[in-house]
Amino acid sequence: MGLPTRADETLIVAEDEVNGIIQRWRNTPEEKLKPEDYQQFKTFGSVCLTGGDGAQLLNFLQDEENRGIVKSMGCVLMSPLVKEVVQKGKSLDHCQAAITHLTMTCSPDELVHSLLELTEDIDPGAISETILTLLPHLQTVLLQLQDSKAARLGSALGALQQQLSRLPVPYSSQQEDEDEHGLCRCYNALTNFTKPFVEEAKRKIGSSVTTSEDEELRAELLKFCMRSLREPLLEAELNRDRRSSLWLFATEIMVTLPAIHESLSELLFFSPQKDSSEAKESRACLAYLLFVQLITFDSFPAVFSPVFVLQCNMEYIDQLLSSKTESHVLKGLALYEKSLGNVQDNSLPVSLQDLKSFYSAPQNLRHVLTDCPMQNVRETGLRVLQLCIDKFDSEAKHKFFRCMLKTSHHAGVESYIVKNIRNQVECSIKGNANKWFLGEELLPLLGLVLSLPQGAQTDLLNSMDKIMESLNLLRYLLIRDTDLRSTIVWEKLCTIKDEYLKMLRVCISISRGYYAAELKALRQDQKIKAREARDAARSSRLVKSITVKKVKKSNMSPEVQHQVLQSALVTFDLMESLIFRIEEIADEKQKSQQLN
Repeated sequence: MGLPTRADETLIVAEDEVNGIIQRWRNTPEEKLKPEDYQQFKTFGSVCLTGGDGAQLLNFLQDEENRGIVKSMGCVLMSPLVKEVVQKGKSLDHCQAAITHLTMTCSPDELVHSLLELTEDIDPGAISETILTLLPHLQTVLLQLQDSKAARLGSALGALQQQLSRLPVPYSSQQEDEDEHGLCRCYNALTNFTKPFVEEAKRKIGSSVTTSEDEELRAELLKFCMRSLREPLLEAELNRDRRSSLWLFATEIMVTLPAIHESLSELLFFSPQKDSSEAKESRACLAYLLFVQLITFDSFPAVFSPVFVLQCNMEYIDQLLSSKTESHVLKGLALYEKSLGNVQDNSLPVSLQDLKSFYSAPQNLRHVLTDCPMQNVRETGLRVLQLCIDKFDSEAKHKFFRCMLKTSHHAGVESYIVKNIRNQVECSIKGNANKWFLGEELLPLLGLVLSLPQGAQTDLLNSMDKIMESLNLLRYLLIRDTDLRSTIVWEKLCTIKDEYLKMLRVCISISRGYYAAELKALRQDQKIKAREARDAARSSRLVKSITVKKVKKSNMSPEVQHQVLQSALVTFDLMESLIFRIEEIADEKQKSQQLN
């Protein structure tokens, strides 16, 4: 059986000449074949496929007389054959059969090299189809290897995952169902691809003797699992109530790790401190799958205390919350919430805050609260912040509040902390008394709460949330003066109060004057525009636009500017009324004390 007589699209080779070439190949030992022979054989095969002669090529490969040629040079046909399958050409079935025949005939070492070459620089639109075509044949070839199987498997998995990393990870359940780019199908196929190698590793682990090759196989499978955790699983939306294809892939990864004798607790709790960011992300996803999604949680040792688990997970929570990727942040918040949820309220000691992760994770949480544009993420973050506060003991709460007030520089966060301080003071007054929120230690907190760091230059509108909450706290403390007069707090509180209210009145006076002037200028500007509009309307000339010499202060419409300025003045009135009420309460308490 011969090949077609066309050597390429423009050159015609006589049939007897082709037969002569084939006969020469049959009679030439493999070591005597030249690079030109390999290229010519590849060209003959490509011409067959281009002309739709896949059946003829298959017959040639299966001809026993050509077995030597196929064994020596058949690997070079892998590229055109795979390309034809990916493009779903006319000879699709014949090409599949030809690839299968080559995997059973050619040298496994050479086949692995040829197949891995096909994973390089795949066209973005053909990545999934190419990988789905290659995987079953690559598995067959790798299983035939006698030497260096683990190393070749590692190279194959690395190359395949590198190409898959170029595909977008579906973020919603709808995208995952549609699987437009084929990523989900590829990872499902990868699961089937690795199964025989996982089984082989399990058998070797169960035997009495293990070799360096066995250890290398386990190491390569571990690398595959860790890469899979970071991508795609860290990017994917996973929900234990919906068994999606990526959820099933995540389950396979979590089952594979113990199967190759990789302890999840060792990976999570006892890994090297100095590790790459990528490795930390992989372990962070592992923690998320285990503790949040509860994949294989039933087999996880129950000997670790909730506080120990939290302490170990804080490193991963910090890693995830420091990311700017929404899927990472959401997983970090979920892991934070789950890890805290198992800890008893008011139990975490202040010593934990000396750990780097117990400082940086709340700071990253603060950035989520203040910088994240998505409301649902901010709401989740606020819930986690409150849970974090609830778990600290009194001293730890005190230190946490001080730290957040000094570092947040955000009125919304500061007002939330002030509200929590009031809750702790109230709790102490109602019977759970402690020095941190009823004794002298309360004063450093009040000094931070009842302060205006920018003095008279304070932007009252931006600081409004904190100021209003601080005034409410001050009002509450004055009302509950009976509980405070017996402590050293009362005298110093009065001093702090007087200084704070004095400076706040100055700020209000300056700000009211500024905004009142702005409002007056805006009204004057509107009058000028209205007069110019009337003059223009009376004019006989057509006026397409009205030019105002005065430069606009902002892009807001005059109506919006008016509302903003008016709202500012109302806010200042509200602050002043609250200050007046506080001073009124203070006077009443002082008179009452004098009468007693």
